[in-house]
Amino acid sequence: MSCMGAFMVVKNKANITIADVAKKAGVSKTTISRYLNGKFEFMSDESKSRIQEVIEELNFRPNKLARSLKSSKSRLIGVLISDISNPFFSILVQGISDTCNQHGYHVLVANTNNATAKEQEYILSMIDQRVEGFIVNTTGFNTEFLREIEDNYVPIVLADRPVFSDTFDTVKSDDQQATMDIIHYLAAKGFSRVGFFSEPILNVGTRIIRQQTYRQACKEILRIEPQEYEVGVKEKEKAQRFAREFVSRNEGYKKVIFTANGLTMLTMLEAIHALGLRMPEDVAICGFENWPWMEFVGSSGITAISLPSYEIGVECVNRIMLRLEATTKIKPVTIKLPTKLNIRGSTE
Repeated sequence: MSCMGAFMVVKNKANITIADVAKKAGVSKTTISRYLNGKFEFMSDESKSRIQEVIEELNFRPNKLARSLKSSKSRLIGVLISDISNPFFSILVQGISDTCNQHGYHVLVANTNNATAKEQEYILSMIDQRVEGFIVNTTGFNTEFLREIEDNYVPIVLADRPVFSDTFDTVKSDDQQATMDIIHYLAAKGFSRVGFFSEPILNVGTRIIRQQTYRQACKEILRIEPQEYEVGVKEKEKAQRFAREFVSRNEGYKKVIFTANGLTMLTMLEAIHALGLRMPEDVAICGFENWPWMEFVGSSGITAISLPSYEIGVECVNRIMLRLEATTKIKPVTIKLPTKLNIRGSTE
């Protein structure tokens, strides 16, 4: 992502630019821009002192006209996505973009790849580009940082991933209800052993909620101990080992792999195929996120929960616009949107 900053440069005889100052000070252009705007909250005293020395040494002066632009509206909304390779987020961004356009706004999109540092870096960079609000699918490890941004800069709405704080508006799918619904269905179909397969839970709010609700369903509906497995999407051998372990452990029972998202579903389907297991005879499978290809896998498709990806994007923008137009403080809310269970042959 480029970092434009809020200042243009009045070039002296040496044609000094922000990039020159940043290079000599050993910091990023974003840091220089933030210094010039008086935003020192995330800057050490050492960095401030060094930047000031370089500015004086190079006789660098910002353009006062550019500074006045800071008070104008950019009509930009910053959007941070944890993993743009996941189709869920592509549709989410489409909902955000379409709705922003209806309000006369444009979006700046960044993919954090679930990296905490990148999340902070992109947010600070977008602030320098004068975004008026953020929609964040957060890593889950920047809650205090996000609170500082909302308190001192612009409103934030969390998309899909909650942080279990009453500080932010949050728009998400109703994961609790969806999990209970699918476990009720599986129990009615005679499945007495359900394994929960997920990417590493870490501090991702959505994964935590789905895991906790699965545990609740095991206790209240299935009357069994939870069986949980965490596997990364690139851990092919581990996925096969877990699939083999789950099937062997539950021999003689009607069993099903329940995946926490579409990427884990794909990982476990590859493992099932590599092991030569039959669906649903040897092991059934179902899970969150109804990707288009799931309808055509196996003899009659994969049972999956459709998530309101586009609608989440729409509601996120609606909350941002509400906050931008408000003249008084608005209490944060959590909006849960309904899901849909698509029953197919993988659990019959």
